[in-house]
Amino acid sequence: MNKISRRLFGKSAAVTAAAAASGLSLPDFSFGQPNPAAASLRYPSGFQWGCATAAYQIEGGARDGGRGPSLWDVFSHTPGKTHQGDTGDVADDSYHLYKEDVQLLKNLGVQVYRMSISWSRIFPQGTGQPNPAGIDYYSRVIDELLAANITPYITLFHWDTPAALPGGWQNRDTVKAFADYAAFSTKHFGDRVKHWMTTNEFVCFTDLGYRWGSFAPGLKLPAAEANQVRHHGILAHGLAVQAIRANTPAGTQVGVAENAAVFCPIIETPEHIEAAQRATRLENAQFLTTILEGKYPDEYLRHEGANAPKAEPGDMQAIGSRLDFVGLNIYAPGYVRANAAAPGGYTIVNNPESFPHMASPWIAVGPECLYWGIRNVCDLWHPAAMYITENGTSSSDHLAADGHIYDTDRIMYLRNHLTQLHRAAAEGYPVKGYFCWSLLDNFEWLDGYSKRFGLHYVDYKTLKRTPKLSAEWYKAVIAQNTVV
Repeated sequence: MNKISRRLFGKSAAVTAAAAASGLSLPDFSFGQPNPAAASLRYPSGFQWGCATAAYQIEGGARDGGRGPSLWDVFSHTPGKTHQGDTGDVADDSYHLYKEDVQLLKNLGVQVYRMSISWSRIFPQGTGQPNPAGIDYYSRVIDELLAANITPYITLFHWDTPAALPGGWQNRDTVKAFADYAAFSTKHFGDRVKHWMTTNEFVCFTDLGYRWGSFAPGLKLPAAEANQVRHHGILAHGLAVQAIRANTPAGTQVGVAENAAVFCPIIETPEHIEAAQRATRLENAQFLTTILEGKYPDEYLRHEGANAPKAEPGDMQAIGSRLDFVGLNIYAPGYVRANAAAPGGYTIVNNPESFPHMASPWIAVGPECLYWGIRNVCDLWHPAAMYITENGTSSSDHLAADGHIYDTDRIMYLRNHLTQLHRAAAEGYPVKGYFCWSLLDNFEWLDGYSKRFGLHYVDYKTLKRTPKLSAEWYKAVIAQNTVV
């Protein structure tokens, strides 16, 4: 291999910069042309490439078509809760611009699209009479996707709990209301939608909303009450699985999208690999472990003691309902080392201050998290299929003078993560697809519109969508089924 000196690298960079400054075009060979070396990073035939979004983050139309308010409507309208008081009232206005957004998906060449349904657009009061306008809206979106040969993967709940439900997730009645909503929605759309996810990221609508108060509804409950909220969350998932199976045709696929804590071995040696697996099981005890094992781990119950959640007869059977696939939302790693003297036999290693991160400080750069996220779950619980249901990053995106957005940091992040995901696929783990977060810049919860995660830049004043450089890159990945 020829060595590249620092001086030669600097000269090459200077030529590139000079060409850009003078308006000259350099040869376009970055993404579109086959690279023989890329064959080693080719994904299996039939691998599904997609994008992901969520209703409250992109739809807008908060008061249109009979939609009822959600807890996030209430929370974001409470002063001081989100960046500069941002709300999802308009967001990307996908409620009115969904046809344009489906065209963006089609232009990328994706085969699948993960979206969520707003519960309060179907049932404005959370229960009772369904809303015909909401049903019609999602029916039109589904039909538009299918006409574009894009398969919808629908999440029933992405945090937008109807505000009208008394007590929210503190109230066991909300669990039943969710199961009824799941039954209605999947029965209505199940003739065309064959892939469903019950809920998205338990910790975000339970712990963050009811224990720590940073997400809607902003409560800070004592441990026992917060643990019961957790229990209601996973019970709602389990009852929804049963409702979906009872109301959809044979062959319908049911799963969950979970941001399980991912642990990578600090060094890939047997003792640290085993420690990472133990950490995966115990640190996810309250959610994913319980779902996949059908019972709370003894270690979790001992740790919580008198604050442990109270299960009623039949709860655990529902919670452990069989899944067709497990979806993981993965953005950043945790690291562990073996430690025989520590509880569980492992110690979580905190990152030093110098550890690299993306524009959002919580997104530490450790692409091996996609490999270990898949591997640990598969080695522990052997799911039939797995998807990466979210992976992506924020970037300080801005329009350049030529009207383009050169988000090279996002491409770096995605390329390295997909390289690690390929490692899992190449080793035979049953990873079936990947959903990039996100199709569009959108309402990013507490960060409002200050953080941009999309492959497409959204001008929030005009709502114009502009593909970023990462969209061109992802399109090439999909076309070649290969990391480029």
